[in-house]
Amino acid sequence: MDYHWPMSESKAVIFGCAGPELSSGEAAFFADNQPWGFILFGRNIISLDQVADLTASLRDSIGRADAPVLIDQEGGRVQRFKPPLVPQYPSGADLGALYLANREAGLRATWIMSRLHAFDLFPLGITVDCLPVLDVPSPGGHEVIGSRAYGITPEVVAALGQAACEGLKAGGMLPVIKHIPGHGRAGADTHHELPHVDASRAELSARDFVPFKALAAEAMAMSAHVVFTDIDPDQPATTSRRVVEEVIRSEIGFDGLLMSDDVSMNALSGDFATRTGAIFAAGCDVTLHCNGNRAEMEAVASASPVLAADSLRRAHAVTAAFGDPDASDEAALRDEFEGLMAAS
Repeated sequence: MDYHWPMSESKAVIFGCAGPELSSGEAAFFADNQPWGFILFGRNIISLDQVADLTASLRDSIGRADAPVLIDQEGGRVQRFKPPLVPQYPSGADLGALYLANREAGLRATWIMSRLHAFDLFPLGITVDCLPVLDVPSPGGHEVIGSRAYGITPEVVAALGQAACEGLKAGGMLPVIKHIPGHGRAGADTHHELPHVDASRAELSARDFVPFKALAAEAMAMSAHVVFTDIDPDQPATTSRRVVEEVIRSEIGFDGLLMSDDVSMNALSGDFATRTGAIFAAGCDVTLHCNGNRAEMEAVASASPVLAADSLRRAHAVTAAFGDPDASDEAALRDEFEGLMAAS
């Protein structure tokens, strides 16, 4: 196909699709609406060859060979590719436990695991992995984060989060730091309801924001559907201009592409066009819609602008940040990783 669509005509949205193959209706919808990128879930995965065909079809539908294709492949309980297609990888908490026992072994294992994700995913046309989880759990926090976190101190989370980012980039992929500015104190699962965090801004700055400050130079971040009452008592971070401008952009210093967490999660209220409009009004660059529901996608698309100004600049910076995979030996890294985790 002749890839002719410039990114400047892309809508500021990332969409999923319904199944393991792209339907003609979905292809036409994507061609008409030109999303910036796509995201895959377990429902889209049957075999490795099938996924490679699907990612090619998604890019063909919009005529952009550089369109990012994302996935949540963390390890532990959030792993869209599962055995036997790929190994079952340990959780962030498992890596954190190794780090506490042996700092260098923990950092090395975390880097290797991300590099192995890239060995699994990059040949299939998947270019972005939505990790690391930089949330710092606190007492009373919901288990929706739980073992996904690397540790319970910001220093451990930041150190292992940096190693995870570097491993992905060594494999030609890019990371997404999440869930900015921090989900660890949330007392509810944002898939189902909206949590309110009452910690003071000073407490949040001293703990929750720290890993994000440490990794603020990364190209992409995903927002938290969490209300921080001491900063904005009325809106979750995803739809709060105050949080986006004062905390994410200013205090944390993140100037990369800010995408929303999934717009279909029940933490957000209103119809899908209203939710989408609020996300952009707050200052997010891109909205994320994951479930492949066509009616919902049509509403999200109707309220999503074409990338422009700073958002277009940040999207171009993402594309420019992709590099070629390094010369790592996959078999050797898998053996080393197995040894590191067996010793933990």
